[in-house]
Amino acid sequence: MKNLKMRLTVPLLAAVTGLAAVGCGHSEEEWQGAQRDIANLKAELADRDKRIADDDAKYAAEQKANEDLKAQLKAAGVDLSNAQAQNSDLQTAMKEYEARLKQLDDMKAKFKDLKARLDKLTAQGLKVVVRNNRMVIQLPGDILFDSGKDALKPDGKKVLKTVADAVNGDNTLRVRNFQVAGHTDKEPYNGAYFDNWGLSAMRARQVLVFLIAPDRGVDAKGIPTGGGLDAMHWAAVGYGATDPLAGTPEAQTPDQEQKNRRVELVLQPDISEMLDLKNLTSGS
Repeated sequence: MKNLKMRLTVPLLAAVTGLAAVGCGHSEEEWQGAQRDIANLKAELADRDKRIADDDAKYAAEQKANEDLKAQLKAAGVDLSNAQAQNSDLQTAMKEYEARLKQLDDMKAKFKDLKARLDKLTAQGLKVVVRNNRMVIQLPGDILFDSGKDALKPDGKKVLKTVADAVNGDNTLRVRNFQVAGHTDKEPYNGAYFDNWGLSAMRARQVLVFLIAPDRGVDAKGIPTGGGLDAMHWAAVGYGATDPLAGTPEAQTPDQEQKNRRVELVLQPDISEMLDLKNLTSGS
């Protein structure tokens, strides 16, 4: 502010000096006019000095208020010296969140597409559900096998051929990995496969073997010979009575036992699909 003051003062003094100099050799009227100009310039200079002084005072007051505010913010845990870095971190976090949100939207769209493809099987009387965070095609065990047996029934082969045709006819499903999961009711099993674990595993294997067997049409009785699926994308596992749909592993009614005797074809998700699929299906 002192420099501004000096810049204003110098030209005004020069003007005053010039006006004083013109007093010699001129009329009294001119001299009086010059004196008035000098007085006006001095008054203007004094006014500007006052404004500058006022501005200096306001600036000093604002500086003090700013420093007081910084002190208060710092006392409250807000360090303005890190504000820029914090703002940068916030912008980075927002970009990461937006990228993650887009990724989730992409996953959701992919999942819904897969479910729509599998839902075509519901027209064939099969049930497609999300269970244990997996998409599952549920096949009632009583359609596939007689009680305590592991040999596929003719009607069971026809149902499995329907599934195989649906998978083979879809370029996306054809290259996805599936698990054949066998399940039993709670009743003890003492047959050739020792226990319910053995029976459920063998039933899952029998379903798997049929699904990957060459599709040569039908035999003399009109029964399909195989599903013709790629064995590289299929596996089998037995759960015994440990994962019931109804009741508990220890207590089941006859109706619940019938529901629990089943085979499930489980679509295996890849890492990009590890979402809460149950929530994605709500409202759909």
